[in-house]
Amino acid sequence: MSELHVIARTPLRRSARRQFLFFSAVVALTGFATWVMADILWRGGLTGLETALLLLFVPMFGMVALGFTQALFGFIILLWNRDPYSISRTLPEQPPKPEELPATAIALPIYNEDVGRVYEGLRTMYLDLARAGVAGRFDFFILSDSTDPNKWIEEEVAWLDLCKQLKGFGRIFYRKRAAPLNRKSGNISDFLRRWGRKYRYMVVLDADSLMEAATLTRLVQLMEANPQAGLIQTVPAPIQAKTFFARLMQFAGTLYGPVFQAGLNYWQAGSGNFWGHNAIIRVAPFMEHCGLPPLRTARVRFMSHDYVEAALMRRANFEVWMAYELGGSFESLPPTLVDHTARDRRWCRGNLQHSWLLAAQGFHPINRLHLLLGILSYVSSPLWLIFLVLGTLQCWLYWSSNEPLRFDADVGISSFLDIGGNKLALILFFVTLGLLTIPKLLAVLLALREGARRRAFGGTAALVAGFAFEHLLSAVLAPIFMLFNSRWVIEIMLGRSVPWNPQRRDAGGGADWGGLLLAHTWQTLLGCTWALAAWKINPAFFWWISPITFGLIASLPLSALLSYAGLGDALKRIGLFRTPMEIAPTSVVTHLAKNLEAAERRHLHAPDWLAPQNGIMQVVLDPYINAAHVSLLRQKRRLPHAVTNYLHQLQDRLVQKGPADLKRREQLALLMNADAITSLHHRIWHEPEAHLAPWWKLAMRHYNTLTDRPQTALYR
Repeated sequence: MSELHVIARTPLRRSARRQFLFFSAVVALTGFATWVMADILWRGGLTGLETALLLLFVPMFGMVALGFTQALFGFIILLWNRDPYSISRTLPEQPPKPEELPATAIALPIYNEDVGRVYEGLRTMYLDLARAGVAGRFDFFILSDSTDPNKWIEEEVAWLDLCKQLKGFGRIFYRKRAAPLNRKSGNISDFLRRWGRKYRYMVVLDADSLMEAATLTRLVQLMEANPQAGLIQTVPAPIQAKTFFARLMQFAGTLYGPVFQAGLNYWQAGSGNFWGHNAIIRVAPFMEHCGLPPLRTARVRFMSHDYVEAALMRRANFEVWMAYELGGSFESLPPTLVDHTARDRRWCRGNLQHSWLLAAQGFHPINRLHLLLGILSYVSSPLWLIFLVLGTLQCWLYWSSNEPLRFDADVGISSFLDIGGNKLALILFFVTLGLLTIPKLLAVLLALREGARRRAFGGTAALVAGFAFEHLLSAVLAPIFMLFNSRWVIEIMLGRSVPWNPQRRDAGGGADWGGLLLAHTWQTLLGCTWALAAWKINPAFFWWISPITFGLIASLPLSALLSYAGLGDALKRIGLFRTPMEIAPTSVVTHLAKNLEAAERRHLHAPDWLAPQNGIMQVVLDPYINAAHVSLLRQKRRLPHAVTNYLHQLQDRLVQKGPADLKRREQLALLMNADAITSLHHRIWHEPEAHLAPWWKLAMRHYNTLTDRPQTALYR
C-alpha cells in the first residue's frame, strides 16, 4: 500500500475516537440545557403543556449545540493551521503530466436554464483547462432536460457556436432527452448508461457551477492517490451576487463557512456527504452501487438524490470525502428571499423523503445521521413554531388566572446554585443566544488574525461592520424562514405536490411585487395578530416575543428591500459585505464576468412579438439550424399511421395559424420528429404566402432583414 494511501486511511481508523469526543460534547451541552429547562418549568410539578415544551426543547437545542460544537472544533483546527484529517493533504507534490491523467467526463445537467450563463461558464472552464494543457483529458457533456421549445433550440445553437469557436467538436457534447424522467438523477443515469464506461471519473456540475482547471486536475489526482475514495465533494464558494439578499448570503457563506466546514470534516471524515454538484465521482462503483432504490409508490421519485447516493457509496465500502481546503470551486446564489425559499421547498420535500431510508440495511451510522440532520434542518422550524405557540398559550393561562409565573419556588439546579428561576430562564436565553453568535465571532476572529484574509474582506472596519449588520438581519429573517419552512413541511405532510421549476438565478428588474404579496401577506397578518395577542396577555410578554413578531410584520418591505440589485451595488460601493472573490477574484471568475458581458453585447434580442416563439422561428426558417437540429435527433422506426396523421395535423396548424395555436407539448412533439421539422422548413419557404399565417409573414420579413448577422447568431 502506498504511503499516500496510508495517510488517506488513517482518519477512518481514528474516526470513532473523534466522533465520540465530538458527540459527547453535543450531548453534554444538550443534556445540561435540558436539565436547566426542566428546572425552570418544574414549579410544583410538570403540567402537560410544560412537558410538551420540554420535549420540544430537546431537539431544538440539540441542533444549536451541534452547530456550536462543529464551529468550535473547526475553529481549533483552522487556528492550528493543520488538519491531519484533510483529504487534500494526500495530494502529490509534483503536478501531473497531461498524459498521466485518466479520461474524465464533466457532466452538466440543465433544465430550462439561462443558456448564456451555462455556456459562458463552460467556455471559461474549457479555456482554463486549455491554458493548463490538460483540455484533452476532460470531455464536457451538456445534458438537457429542458421542456421549453425555445430553450431547446437556443441550447443547440449555442452548442454549435461554442464548438465552432473553441474547436470543441469531439470534446463538448450535447444531448437532449425526450422526457425528463426522474429529473437530475435520471439525466445522470442516462449519461452513464451511454458513456459511463468510457471514463474512470465524472465531475458533476450545476447550471451555475464554475471550477478552475487546477481544481479539476487536483480532484483527479486525489482520486488516483486514494483508491478507496468513491466521491470527493468540493465546497463551492458563492460568487456573482448582485441583490442585497444575495450579497448578504454570499458574505455569510464566505466568512462563516470555513469554521463549519472544518468542523464537519472533523467528525464525518471519510463518511461524508454529497451535495449534488461540484464533486468528482468514481464512475464504476457509482454505476454498480448507487442506483436509487424505489420509493413506496412508483409515481414518486427522490427529489434529493445526492444524500442517498453518498450513503450507497459508503455502504459499498468506498469513502466519501469533503475537500474543504481545495478551493477553486464556485456557484451562484438565489437572488431574492422568495427564490431562496422556493429552492428550500424542493430540498424540504427531498429531505423528508429520506425518512423512509433511516432504517435501510447496511447504511453507515454517520450516513444515517446525515439523513436525520437533513430532516431535522426543516422539521426544526415547525417544532420551533409549536414551541412558541405553546409558550404563548402557557403565558396566557398564567396571566388569565391572575397567578404570577412561579419562579420563586427554587428547586433543583436553581436551588443548588442559589439562582432564582427567573434569573435562570434569562441565563438560559443568553446562553442559547451565545451558542448561536459565538461561531460567527470565531470566524471573524480567524479572519482578523490573518492579515491577508482581513484585507480580502475590505479591512477590519468593513469586516466587523458586515458581521454586525449580517447578524442583526439574520435574527430578523429567522422567523420568516421559520414560517416558510413550517409551511413546506405541513404541505408536504398533507400530500401536496412540489413542482420542480427552473431556479431563477438573476433578479432582473428588481422586486416582483405580485410574488412578494403572495409570499408574505399571510406572514404579516400572522405577525400582527400574534403581537396584538401578546400585548393583550401582558405588555412584558409583548416585548419578550417582539423579535419574532417584528420580523413577521416587516417581512414584506424587508423582502422587497433585499430584492433590489441597486441596493446591492450601493453596499458594494461603500465596501459592505465585500468578499475576497470581489476584491481579488481568481482568473476564472474574472474571465466569466468578461465573457458574460461580451456575450450580452454580442447577442441579438428578438422583438417582443417574436420572443415567445423564437425557437420555432429559428429551427423552421434557418436552414443551418434546421439541419443541425435534425442531425441531433435520434432516428426512429416507422411511426404508426395514427401518429403520422397527428404530426401532419400539427404541421398544418403551425403553418396556417402560427406557433401560438400549438401548446408546448405539441411544439415539442414536432421538434422531436426529424421528418416533421424537415417538412416544415420546406413548406414554409415554398407555400404561397396566402397559405401562411400572418405571424409567419412577419417572421420571414424579420429573418430576411438580418442579412448581416452571423449564420448561427443566438437570439434571446
